[in-house]
Amino acid sequence: MLLEKGMRLKMANTILEIKNLSKSFGKRKVIDNISLEVKEGEVYGFLGPNGSGKTTTIKMILRLIDNDGGEIKVNGYDTKKQFEKAMEYIGAIVENPDMYKYMTGRDNLKLHARIRNVDSKRIDEVLDLVGLKDRADEKVGKYSLGMKQRLGLALTLLHKPKILVLDEPTNGLDPAGIKQLRDILKEIAHNDGVAVFVSSHILSEMQLMCDKVAVLDNGKIVKTEEITNDEESGIENIEIRVNNKEKAIEILKDKFNMELKTQSKHIEITTSVVQIPSIVKELAINDVGIRAIVPKEHTLEDIFFDATKGGRGNE
Repeated sequence: MLLEKGMRLKMANTILEIKNLSKSFGKRKVIDNISLEVKEGEVYGFLGPNGSGKTTTIKMILRLIDNDGGEIKVNGYDTKKQFEKAMEYIGAIVENPDMYKYMTGRDNLKLHARIRNVDSKRIDEVLDLVGLKDRADEKVGKYSLGMKQRLGLALTLLHKPKILVLDEPTNGLDPAGIKQLRDILKEIAHNDGVAVFVSSHILSEMQLMCDKVAVLDNGKIVKTEEITNDEESGIENIEIRVNNKEKAIEILKDKFNMELKTQSKHIEITTSVVQIPSIVKELAINDVGIRAIVPKEHTLEDIFFDATKGGRGNE
């Protein structure tokens, strides 16, 4: 599955392309020559400490502020030179989506559909997609925050954008609301081929949601990482604790031709899931005194704090 996903994304069209983007406020350089690509069907996480430049970048993508250098293209259209055409392909939520609280969810969508000249049949489609079909005829003022966020997402999807640009979309949501939004975004990307470019400070959630992440620190992209699911990849990072570490190392190298890292109290290996029983059996036969064999996760939190040297931004 992981190989298929990787091949699909490599073959997919680039929807958002940023090249050598820069922005300064006075003498302070907020964005320093960054480049990235987001492909159709991909959930791309944009991470960074507070003050690192995430929101500034998103505002430049949407042309809410001008960039000083570089270029931004959406579906091949330059956002500065071909603004109206580029914006046709973007759906965006920056801060809280604007809705009329005294109107129903459906009526809010009808209003936006008329403004965008969207067929009314699309309203039921997006309501179903975000899970609000049963609550569509209630006034928005009675909606929970999670429902309002999902209605805002429905508004952005009305015109069938090629990319969603979302700035901290889970802010203020409870765990159930965060999971609902995550599942919707993954479905939109992986089933409908929409590119999703999302910033968030909730690292555990981004690990579950994203196919790829870029880490921004002090205006520069300091790390780009593919996010893999170990169950899909069939690869495990394992921590082995034994009484006779030297003998265990010898077995792992000689019998399994394995690269490993030795720590003071344990051995770290990366191996296929199917090979683990054979490794355990061989170590047990040779009486190395197995004390523990523990999966060692390489989390997005590890990546983030390593890339940002502790997560301190410009603020």
